[in-house]
Amino acid sequence: MDLPRWNLDSIYPSFDSPEYRRDIQLLQERISVLKRLVEEGASSFQENLGGSLVQLIRAWEAASDTAENLDAYAQAVYTADTHNERALKEINGIETLCLPLKQAVTGLQQLLYKHGESLLPLLAAHKDYQSYQFFVQEALVKAAHQMPQAEEDLASDLARSGADAWSRLHEAITSNLSVLWDSASGETKTVSALRALAFSPDRTVRERAYKAELEAWQSVELPLAACLNGVKGWSISLDTRRGWKTVLEKSAFQNRLAPETLDALIATIEEHLPLFREYLHSKARILGLPVCTFYDLFAPLSLTSAAQKRSWTWEESTAFIVKQFSDFDLDFGAFAKQAFDSNWIDSGGRPAKVGGAYCTGFPLKGESRILCNFAGSFDSVSTVAHELGHAWHHECIRDLPRSSSLYPMTLAETASTFAETIILEGALQESDSAQRLGLIENSLKDCCQTAVDILSRFYFEQAVFERRQSSELSPSDFCALMIDAQKRTYGDGLDSNILHPYMWAVKSHYYSAAVPFYNYPYAFGQVFSLCLYAQAKEKGSTFYRDLLRGTGNASCEDIASKAGFDITSRSFWRQGMAILEQRVRHLSSVDSPAHS
Repeated sequence: MDLPRWNLDSIYPSFDSPEYRRDIQLLQERISVLKRLVEEGASSFQENLGGSLVQLIRAWEAASDTAENLDAYAQAVYTADTHNERALKEINGIETLCLPLKQAVTGLQQLLYKHGESLLPLLAAHKDYQSYQFFVQEALVKAAHQMPQAEEDLASDLARSGADAWSRLHEAITSNLSVLWDSASGETKTVSALRALAFSPDRTVRERAYKAELEAWQSVELPLAACLNGVKGWSISLDTRRGWKTVLEKSAFQNRLAPETLDALIATIEEHLPLFREYLHSKARILGLPVCTFYDLFAPLSLTSAAQKRSWTWEESTAFIVKQFSDFDLDFGAFAKQAFDSNWIDSGGRPAKVGGAYCTGFPLKGESRILCNFAGSFDSVSTVAHELGHAWHHECIRDLPRSSSLYPMTLAETASTFAETIILEGALQESDSAQRLGLIENSLKDCCQTAVDILSRFYFEQAVFERRQSSELSPSDFCALMIDAQKRTYGDGLDSNILHPYMWAVKSHYYSAAVPFYNYPYAFGQVFSLCLYAQAKEKGSTFYRDLLRGTGNASCEDIASKAGFDITSRSFWRQGMAILEQRVRHLSSVDSPAHS
C-alpha cells in the first residue's frame, strides 16, 4: 500500500533552510527579551502593575511559541525516521537554547507569586486584564510548587541527560525493534507491524504475532526497565522537592481536574467493570471461544462476509472522514480535506518510524501535522479521525494567544474522541444491520481499551510510583505489576494465563517525566465526548466550536458546566456508561457464534 508522507516544507524546508536558521536566531532574541523583562520586573511592577504584566506575558508567548515551533519540527523529522542523526542533534540543540527560557519562566512565575495579592484584584476588576486571570491563577500554583531558582535551573539542565534522555532511548529502541517472522524468506517485522496483526481475523496469526511481540520485548527488557526506572525516579525526586504530596496530585492539577472529579471518574469505571467483562464474554461466544485471550482483544467478529472482509483504502478513508465531518460541521469537513490535500499526514508504517499516532501543532504557522501507522482497518480510519480531532482543536483556537489556548490533556482527548464518535455514528447510519453489529463491537473494543485497559495502566503506574520510592524495579517486577493490574481490571473477561506482561514497554506514555499518569485523560475524553456529542447534535456545531475555544482558559469542571454537566458527580459519568451499556446489551443478543 503506497501511503502518503507528510510535507513539512511550509513549516521549514530543512534544518539548513534560511527560515529555520532565522527562527533559531529569533528564539535567542525573544528569550533575551523575556529574561530582561523578568529581571526588571521587581521595579516595573511597582510602577505599572497591569502594563508590566501584559508585556511579560506577551514576551513569554513570543518566546514559547517560537520554541514550540522549532521543537515540534525537529521532533516530527526524528519520529518519522529515528535514524536521522541530524534531527536528534537539532533536538538537543533546541533543548540547550531553551534552558534560559525555562529559567525565565521560573522567574516569571515567582514574580507573579510575589505580587499575587495585588494582581488578582486587578485582573478581576479590569476587563482589559480579565483574559489573563486564569493564566495567572495557574502560574501562582506552579510558583508555589517550585524549588529555589538555582535548583530549578539545575533541574532543567540535568533533564537533558536525565529524564529526557531516558525517554529518547525508549523511543529509539522501540522504533527500531524487530524480530524474525519467516525463517524461510528471512522476513522480519517491527513490533508496530506485529501489533497491527492483532486485528487479523485469523487467530493463528494473532497468536503467532503476540508470541513474537513478547519475545521482542523480552530481548530489550533490561534497557527499557532502566529507562522506566530513570523517568519515574526523576519524577519522584523533583515532585517531592517541589512540594507535591503525590505525583497524582500534580497530574490532576496539570489536567485541570478537581480531586473529586478524578475520584468520580475512576470509581465509575470500577463500578462498570462487570459490564465490560460481559462484553468480552459475548465476544468470546461469538468467536466460538471459551474465553478471550489478550490476543483476541482486537479480533474482528466474522458476523458477515462483508464485515469480515471490509478493508479500507487510504482514498476511501479520507473521503469517508471528510463526508462525516462535513455532515456535522462544513468547516470541520473542509479543514480535514485541506489536511489531506496538503499532505499534513505521515500515514504509513515503516522501519525506524515510531509506532502509534500523534498530532503536533506549529504555532508560528498555525498548522498541524499528524503521524499514524495506517493499516486499512476501521480502527485505522478511526485513528486518523482521532488525530484530526486534535488538529481541529488547534484550528479552533489558533487565533488566540498562548496564554488563552493551552488546554489540558483531558480536554484534548475529549476533542479527539469526539471526532471518533462522529465517524462511528456516520458509519452506523450508512451500514446494514449485520455491518452495524460489527461497528458496535468495534466501538466497544475501543471503549474497553479506554476504560478497562486504561484503568489497568492507572493501577500499574500507581504501583510503580509507590515501589520506585524505595528501590529500582527489575523487568520481572514491572511485568508482575502489569499482570496484577490486568487481572484486577479484566477479571474473568480474559484468560488470566494469557495476558500482556510487557505493556509497560509498549506504551511510550510511561516514559514522559513531564506528564505522569498519561492514561486516565483518555477515559475522561471517552465518556465526556459521548455526553458532549449528544448535546452538540441538539445545539449545533457552533456550540461545540465555542466550547473548544474556551478549553485553554478554564478548568474541566467549568468547561463541563457550560455544557450543562456536573463532572464531579458519579451520575454524570454513569450517563456516558449508559450509552455503552446499550451497545453491550445489543451485542449480547447475538446468538449465532462465528468461527474464528
